[in-house]
Amino acid sequence: MHIQYHVNESMDPAEVAALYADSGLDRPVNDLERIGKMLTHANLVLTARDGAKLVGVSRSLTDFSYCCYLSDLAVARAYQKLGIGQELIRRTQEYLGDEVMILLLAAPQARQYYPHIGFTKNDDAWFLPRAR
Repeated sequence: MHIQYHVNESMDPAEVAALYADSGLDRPVNDLERIGKMLTHANLVLTARDGAKLVGVSRSLTDFSYCCYLSDLAVARAYQKLGIGQELIRRTQEYLGDEVMILLLAAPQARQYYPHIGFTKNDDAWFLPRAR
């Protein structure tokens, strides 16, 4: 297995939806138009591929100066626990530089993962939920 990483490559929404579904990340995988918009409007997307197969993605919104919201981190089930998610985050951080803070909302099944790779929990976060 030789994983290759890419920044802001063009992707088919169906390919990304399939990865989200396989990874267990709760995203609107049956709405490819919405997945397409999610990709189009994100301004930093890193991918991990095993050959041509998409096995990981991190999707972020950032100002490239102060903060970055890491909206999605998904790794295909068969590729989990191999360091791909951690490498996607490391490369995101490297791309952004030392002045940019990365923040995220953890999926329930990933809450124990983020402290393990160096994230600090913050109790001061607030959000307004989506209507759908």
